[in-house]
Amino acid sequence: MLLVKKINNNVVVCLDRNGAQLVAFGKGLGFPKVPYELTDMNKVSMTFYKLNYQYYQLLKEIPTEIFDVSAAITDKAQKLILRNLNPNMIFSLADHINFAIIRLTKYQGMALPFSYDVEQLYPQETAVGYYAVKLINSRLDVELPISEVTAIAMHFVNSETTELVTNPKVTADDEIIKIATKIIEREFEITISKNEFSYNRFIMHLRYYIKRLNEHQQISKNNNLKLFNVMKLDEPRIYLAAKQIADYIDDQLGTVSNDDELYYLMIYVKRIVNKD
Repeated sequence: MLLVKKINNNVVVCLDRNGAQLVAFGKGLGFPKVPYELTDMNKVSMTFYKLNYQYYQLLKEIPTEIFDVSAAITDKAQKLILRNLNPNMIFSLADHINFAIIRLTKYQGMALPFSYDVEQLYPQETAVGYYAVKLINSRLDVELPISEVTAIAMHFVNSETTELVTNPKVTADDEIIKIATKIIEREFEITISKNEFSYNRFIMHLRYYIKRLNEHQQISKNNNLKLFNVMKLDEPRIYLAAKQIADYIDDQLGTVSNDDELYYLMIYVKRIVNKD
């Protein structure tokens, strides 16, 4: 493999034996003067083909040790999450970790709230989040807050759903999300900002809600019934909006949503309305 351009001491641009360009990670790969031929492939820890300009910029801006941690977390995630992950996950996760550390050092006290409903809805991703925070704190000598568990978990949820872009069913899912959004805006006479964290969580929830219905794997937790009935009485408008959305989804999919699914849908609708 021919190393042709140094990005930093541990990351270089290379050409493989077929002349295809790739980026290789490995301790000290960038120390020798380039170009040079690498004969010991054991020095290479990771390789990536067809990187876009954005990722090249990240390689220049983010310390290598953060990429190493991101790679370890992604490797763990591939073993715990039984779905395909975006192949560029290492880069987007490294960017998130880097910003989380900057936020921690420059804006102390600023943290996302830890979300127990995310923990219940996405247990595999949350397990990765716990692993990630522990590993980041240990390797990078920082103290990320517990709220980063949720942030990293949702990062992996987002990564899983990006593969839906190439799925023909995405058109139908997007139409459901569009109608659900219009229902909330109409019922509460509001305009929803598509950039709000609560709205993005709502979208992620809907995508997995639809996925669960299609796979006949609805949420079923008996201890939610009392909470559902209390919320139904205390928040009648939230209930009616969520029920309209659930009925529309069931009509489109030919399914019947249970009260547990409706309860969680109410929580996400309420967060959008209250901008939580």
